[in-house]
Amino acid sequence: MGFVLGLVLGITVGLALIIGFVKSENARSRRRSQLATAVAAFSRLTVEDTRKILPADFYPSWVVFAQSQKLNWLNSHLTKIWPYVNEAASELIKASVEPILVQYTPIILSSLKFSKFTLGTVAPQFTGVSIIEDGGDGVTMELEMNWDGNPSIVLDINTRIGVALPVQVKNIGFTGVFRLIFKPLVDEFPCFGAVCFSLRQKKKLDFTLKVVGGDMSTIPGISSAIEDTIRDAVEDSITWPIRKVIPILPGDYSDLELKPVGMLEVKLVQAKDLTNKDLIGKSDPYAVLYVRPLRDRMKKSKTINNELNPVWNEHFEFIIEDASTQHLVVKIYDDEGFQASEFIGCAQVQLKDLEPGRVKDVWLKLVKDLEVQRDNKYRGEVHLELLYCPNGMENGFINPFKRDISMTSLERVLTGGANGFQVTENGNGVIPKKRDVIVRGVLCITVISAEDLPPTDLMGKADPYVVVSMKKSGMRNKTRVVNDSLNPVWNQTFDFVVEDGLHEMLILEIWDHDTFGKDYMGRCILTLTRVILEGEYKDSIPMDEAKSGKLNLHLKWMPQPIYRDS
Repeated sequence: MGFVLGLVLGITVGLALIIGFVKSENARSRRRSQLATAVAAFSRLTVEDTRKILPADFYPSWVVFAQSQKLNWLNSHLTKIWPYVNEAASELIKASVEPILVQYTPIILSSLKFSKFTLGTVAPQFTGVSIIEDGGDGVTMELEMNWDGNPSIVLDINTRIGVALPVQVKNIGFTGVFRLIFKPLVDEFPCFGAVCFSLRQKKKLDFTLKVVGGDMSTIPGISSAIEDTIRDAVEDSITWPIRKVIPILPGDYSDLELKPVGMLEVKLVQAKDLTNKDLIGKSDPYAVLYVRPLRDRMKKSKTINNELNPVWNEHFEFIIEDASTQHLVVKIYDDEGFQASEFIGCAQVQLKDLEPGRVKDVWLKLVKDLEVQRDNKYRGEVHLELLYCPNGMENGFINPFKRDISMTSLERVLTGGANGFQVTENGNGVIPKKRDVIVRGVLCITVISAEDLPPTDLMGKADPYVVVSMKKSGMRNKTRVVNDSLNPVWNQTFDFVVEDGLHEMLILEIWDHDTFGKDYMGRCILTLTRVILEGEYKDSIPMDEAKSGKLNLHLKWMPQPIYRDS
């Protein structure tokens, strides 16, 4: 009996061990298969896929996702040949920059020129190189460079009061990106016809000024004037889109030189909710706009006193040399009278985001710094209307002056001949002739209704009406009062004769009617650009200076354009 029991138990334990071993092997096989599948999936991941899975903070310090390659080999060779590069580059830079220094000489100086210019004994360090794919018939290379040099640069300056000062430029610290363009590619060694070089991005440029054997503070304002002149000279001599062309093989390379490619039309409409910089009263804002930060190319608006929601309605034009890389910058300041203006905020628009020949209406949030986006404080918004018109626009668009094309008058102006450019023929081809456009017509405004107005009465209601006015001409009208309603319906139509539609503005103010006065509820401000372009539209416009509410409008334009050659 004991033998039989032991036999049965032995067989049972043996079978259990066999079954457990088989299951274990099957589980290990499944895990190996899953691991192999995961490894195969990881092997197919690209660098971009890896960066999407985990942010850079989760990787160790030795893992770097760089778009540029390191240039230790170039830095070591550059250090060896730097004495020869210094001699050649010093003469080239001096010859390029000195005429521009003369051009930007401050009014307090009678002359400004170099008496000595060498780059010193410290070679710059190139920290990376990248190839730009632009689809053209050339090769574009960008080199990142740091330079904390010891140059010997002395400026001879003469003031208008007869004082001559030798000014030394010291402690130069520079960080930037240089662009090299090898173009066009040819079948003759060295396989490219010319080299263009330019300072693509100026990240940092610091220096100090010191009078040799004297004190810079003896003449008030001269230090800042010379510093601004140097920065303008650098901007206008080598900073992109300015480029220097060096022919390598004989040929005509005029197409590589800097030339205007179009015109940017900017309407500075308004701003809202600006940060108040004054302790007493409100800020006195004005705007500075530029594409290239040169003094003669920067535009300044008028100052609106004591207002955090200023309305400018001003028009500016900017010459564009490279629409793919240039951008419009808007900076808002608080005018402090005789003191330095206080910065409120800034914004920018990339020109590559604009569709040629079409007006773009944008609201831009103001930030503290365009490069470092760390400050999330709300500083207000600025309203712009933008139109980019490339040169020779008529070659790439349907000619709207043909009789079989049906367009509004302003569309003919915008898309034909590039916003008022009259096309004339001569023996050499097509030449644009600038024309001023005065868009005259009748604006038909239907105030349909309002929704979700803020309550102003004690009972949580309001008695709203709308005052409709034209900012430039001063014409105005108003709707009837709708009692006890936050969603009033008016359906009233008003006609205004507009003498200059491109520079006129429509202002709609909503008021609450009371027996002994009225309460302001909000407003809507519109330019006439959209209605002139589209001819007619219906839209719901959010109210400004109000917690809630929107106004439902129908606008119609009946044009009578006038042209005036300029």
